[in-house]
Amino acid sequence: MVLTLAGGTWMTYFLLTPVALPVTPFEFNVKPGTTMKGVAHQLAQSGLLRQPLVFTLAARLSGKGSALKAGNYALEGALTPWELLQKLTKGDVTQNDFKFIEGWNFKQLRQALDSAPGVQHDTQGLSDAEIMAKLGWPNQHPEGRFFPDTYFFSGGMSDLAILARAHKLMQTQLDSAWRERAPDLPYASMDEALIMASIIEKETGQAAERPMIAGVFINRLRMGMLLQTDPTVIYGVGDRYDGNLHKRDLLTDTPYNTYTRAGLPPTPIAMPGLEAIRAALNPAQTQALYFVARGNGTHQFSNSLAQHNQAVNRYQRK
Repeated sequence: MVLTLAGGTWMTYFLLTPVALPVTPFEFNVKPGTTMKGVAHQLAQSGLLRQPLVFTLAARLSGKGSALKAGNYALEGALTPWELLQKLTKGDVTQNDFKFIEGWNFKQLRQALDSAPGVQHDTQGLSDAEIMAKLGWPNQHPEGRFFPDTYFFSGGMSDLAILARAHKLMQTQLDSAWRERAPDLPYASMDEALIMASIIEKETGQAAERPMIAGVFINRLRMGMLLQTDPTVIYGVGDRYDGNLHKRDLLTDTPYNTYTRAGLPPTPIAMPGLEAIRAALNPAQTQALYFVARGNGTHQFSNSLAQHNQAVNRYQRK
């Protein structure tokens, strides 16, 4: 009885005595699958806990031994081991964030995810097809299937889990926009609308112009005209693209060369944002068939080839 009382007193003293942080803020990561014993030794090695075994025993006796939550933790000031145990079992973690940028292709997205801190990199070494299979979409091309947004997550989350959230959100946004689409659009499916949205995303950074860009391409599709859009050609060139689009690139046939093939390319070419998706499904009512960059980030739209050539002479050939 005396020993039990002494042990209980000692454990209470240990749990309620504040510990000094080795550095401020003190940050550490608890990986998924880590045990309470493992994290106690991890914190002891970092200089925070002096009695990891007592901490583990206290967690077990309090019924919190198996309630450890993975994630990134940041401690700003001195706290007691009992308060630390509460944090670890409540999941009082700091949040990381990762931004998917409009216009990124899947290769760029993967590269950014691979270098993102706080992410468990489960996709490294996997092919694009293997990633889509793990996400439950084994026959789907990954391009354009992930919604560009900022995603918040606790440290140690799998990049597959982040991709799954982005994939689901893209489908949700696409479904919603599809239900509100203009009538009589020349799309056979939502996938074709997504392809068009990706082209619009790459053609302009001006939100106000996106419906007009969409209107031009819709008019061309309806008339059977070639889309003749440079971003699709660049996507088809792939790693051979050196920053300049050459005449030989426009003449070399690929599935994505809209100068040599009619209609839409087989897949999206980038991640479209919500405004590009809405523009693809609610294009401007226009007679324009052409547009050319003015050199200031905007475009000049023309209804006829003669007007377009004048605009090209003015803004491109000067």
